[in-house]
Amino acid sequence: MSRPIRQVMVAVLALQCVANAQAADLVVSAAASLTNACTDIGKEFEQAHPGTKVVLNFAGSGQLLQQIAKGAPVDVFASADQETMDQAQSQGLIDPASRYNFVSNALVVVVPKLFRLELSSLRQLKSAEIRHIAIGNPDSVPAGRYSKSVLVASGQWDTLAPKLINTQNVRQSLDYVARGEVEAAFVYRTDAAILSDKVRIALEVPSVTPVLYPIATVKGANNKAQAKGFTDFVRSDAARKIFRTYGFGRS
Repeated sequence: MSRPIRQVMVAVLALQCVANAQAADLVVSAAASLTNACTDIGKEFEQAHPGTKVVLNFAGSGQLLQQIAKGAPVDVFASADQETMDQAQSQGLIDPASRYNFVSNALVVVVPKLFRLELSSLRQLKSAEIRHIAIGNPDSVPAGRYSKSVLVASGQWDTLAPKLINTQNVRQSLDYVARGEVEAAFVYRTDAAILSDKVRIALEVPSVTPVLYPIATVKGANNKAQAKGFTDFVRSDAARKIFRTYGFGRS
């Protein structure tokens, strides 16, 4: 299956997830890099609130914002950067008073587990051994924006542009490396840990701006009380323990 076809299928499945949610369900749209942690937190929240069903929708932050802007029935929004949440706030889509940063992350470059080349700087990405580099689309994916800012600041953006393969979210970039379809990818440290048997961190990449994740309730939420309960729960010790388990830092 080609990359474009897979990208379309992922987008369709995400929309179906939201569309199939019942009115009584609590719908949480969260950045793709939060998939594992928020899945566990959703289960913990359901156990603490009998009768509540949490429907989780994961995708690139920009894609999630577009869904909310088009009227998707979302109660809580968690993005992987400030810019996307700023856009949501400026469009009047979230309750500003409910917004806060809840975890931090770090940007890294990963390569296939058995890849021979050792990297000590971004300049080595110019190596002939690295033909393709997966990067989230900077126009809609926070990891892509973080990555682009780093490459621009280091003077490598124009040089590496022919090698860059845009993806719809950071997990797609990770999958491309795990399947050997690209030789390198910019992802988060927490993503690399998920597939440590197939990829390895080749380079730590200090981002120009801190990688901080904000969360907020959506103004058009069908379940405002439950939405507030969920955002409050994300601050709890139980939730923080889960985030630590998956390698997220404090905000």
